[in-house]
Amino acid sequence: MPPPSAAGNLRGAVDLSSLVNRANAPAGAAAAPGAAGAGAPATGVPAGALPSLVLQGDDATFTQFIELSNTVPVIVDLKADWAEASVELTAVLEKVVTEYAGRLVLVGVDAQANPQLAQAFQAQSVPTVAALVGGRPVSLFQGGYPEEEVRAVLEQVLQLAAQNGVTGTVTVPGLDPDAPTPEPVEEPLPPHHAEAYDAIANGDYATAIAEYQTAIAQNPRDALAVAGLAQVRLLDRLDGKSLDEIRAAAASAPEDLDAQLLVADLDLSGGHVEDAFARLLDLFPKQDQPSKDTIRTRLLEYFEVVGTEDPRVAAARRRLAALLY
Repeated sequence: MPPPSAAGNLRGAVDLSSLVNRANAPAGAAAAPGAAGAGAPATGVPAGALPSLVLQGDDATFTQFIELSNTVPVIVDLKADWAEASVELTAVLEKVVTEYAGRLVLVGVDAQANPQLAQAFQAQSVPTVAALVGGRPVSLFQGGYPEEEVRAVLEQVLQLAAQNGVTGTVTVPGLDPDAPTPEPVEEPLPPHHAEAYDAIANGDYATAIAEYQTAIAQNPRDALAVAGLAQVRLLDRLDGKSLDEIRAAAASAPEDLDAQLLVADLDLSGGHVEDAFARLLDLFPKQDQPSKDTIRTRLLEYFEVVGTEDPRVAAARRRLAALLY
């Protein structure tokens, strides 16, 4: 498990099927992607070459960026010029993507002017940043991020792309193809975070839990420590247990809260986020008050593991609130 940070949040596929279907529209129905700030209609993108590494997209032209992502990862910046945090993040994204010398392409999208894209990428606020890799979208993060964390996220996008065979580059006028790829700048972890990470690497979850608890005691607003504590507690609960053992116990004892909590842990660890949420929320109304408190505490930990800005968390949080009140 990597240190809990923004760079670890490569999660949450979104649905672009409505946009992909536009690729089958009659010829001329969609224009080619255009360069950032270009006012004239795009005239097509030659294979392997683009007018710029920083482009602008909209509802009508976006299908060609989906196709482009089969060659090179495409970073999507859903933004708004009136939002200061969005303007600042766009400048950071443009700088970092340009430094990668054609291994990444940035596409800016005016979220307000392009509601179809905003909806497809579940952009509940601006800025919202996502990636396209091999035609498949991946949610990255929302809100402003410092440059070093943006670099870390883009490094993980490149790793994901390599795992899916997307390792191409594009050329643009004036680009030096021999420019070295920038090394990611890693900010040192705070001391207790570093100790926790080392303990996790050694399988010593009890020590990692204690380190995160100490970090939170020193700074209750340490969101990374809160998320890290939730993650390592999940690892600790699953440690030494097999998938078959956990699922068999849950199936044979549907009223056993501990068994259901553990199989929900397993669902969450395997990426079945909505299944984990639904299992516990379905159990909630049938429990006595102490058991309800246990389920609520576990769900709050899950929210930290998944990421509090994830739309699946927002939906589960609303349902939990309705059950509580």
